[in-house]
Amino acid sequence: MRIAVLAHIRHAIAEPFSGGMEAHCDMLCHGLRAEGHEVDLFAADGSSDPGLVPICEAPYDEVLPWRIYRGTGELAKYQRTAFERALLRIGSGHYDVVHNNSLFPEIIDWCASAGIPCVTSQHVPPFGAMFEAVKRNCDRANIATTVTSSDQQVLWSERGCDETEVVPNGIDTDRWTSTSETGDYFTWIGRIVPNKGLAEAVQAATLAKVRLKIFGPVEDAAYFAKSVEPYLRDGIEFHGHRSAKYLQPEVARARGALVTPLWDEPFGLVAAEALACGTPVAGFDRGALPEVVGDCGLLVKAGNISGLAKAIGRIGVINRSQCRDRALRKLSIGAMIGGYEACYAKVVAGARLASLPRLAWASSCSRTTELLA
Repeated sequence: MRIAVLAHIRHAIAEPFSGGMEAHCDMLCHGLRAEGHEVDLFAADGSSDPGLVPICEAPYDEVLPWRIYRGTGELAKYQRTAFERALLRIGSGHYDVVHNNSLFPEIIDWCASAGIPCVTSQHVPPFGAMFEAVKRNCDRANIATTVTSSDQQVLWSERGCDETEVVPNGIDTDRWTSTSETGDYFTWIGRIVPNKGLAEAVQAATLAKVRLKIFGPVEDAAYFAKSVEPYLRDGIEFHGHRSAKYLQPEVARARGALVTPLWDEPFGLVAAEALACGTPVAGFDRGALPEVVGDCGLLVKAGNISGLAKAIGRIGVINRSQCRDRALRKLSIGAMIGGYEACYAKVVAGARLASLPRLAWASSCSRTTELLA
């Protein structure tokens, strides 16, 4: 198939990845190409994918930082202009299917109206404009929505969207590999914002008297200064924002990985990567994390610092080879791509059966302009 992948444009799709969405998008493109598909990635300039089609000159967080411009007309216009540019290019590109990996809800409406086969990966719980767009179009034969866990599927179903498909995120198990060497430390990796629970992880590690290596971008400087930086002593270390190549041996040698979501995390890519390295997880029982780690993690109620400290102390009861086995069976890129391919086939067949007009497959760029007006 010829596939147009649409990324969100807050950050570039390039290492070191800002978060799980960026890493997922990169793996998606590489995984699809490995299966013989032609893939173009529509994303912000500065992204590193070989099939990049830039739709804006810079990620919007570099031009209109989200923490300042969230909800403003300026940011909305920047995004709309970029995605209109993407749809016009897609309309003249003879693609078989669009994979919408962005957080821009209008993409779903545009594809639904134009009869374009479109699969949207949801990386957030059901709320706001994205939820409304999915709900409006859930009965369209050319539209499919995937979620990353059964936990998320239940949340969407409870809000009236019963047609979502579960396709867990996949990780590169050839990159994230195990080692026979084990260090004396735990890891915490992620965006440094309150809902990722780093402050709680730091307190638990301090209570358990273990060394903790912290990696990730500081997205909330005030939170970091108040809740993390004062504790950077006695084995609590901040190592900055690092690439996957740098992180892999750090994770593989760790005694355990701390994953501490304080919200309904839709997946938990960091946990999956840890398991692929044979590294067990200690963390908070929130969102999809129990589904990801299974019996390869020790989870406690979110926010329970003393409970997490005890879990840290018991991490050795988990067999490291079983962690790796779980990742290979359930969390590989191959399994993810197979799930998406089934969704692609469904929406392509649905578009044909519904006999909906196909945007620009018959070179109707004028129709594209009309839809975007």
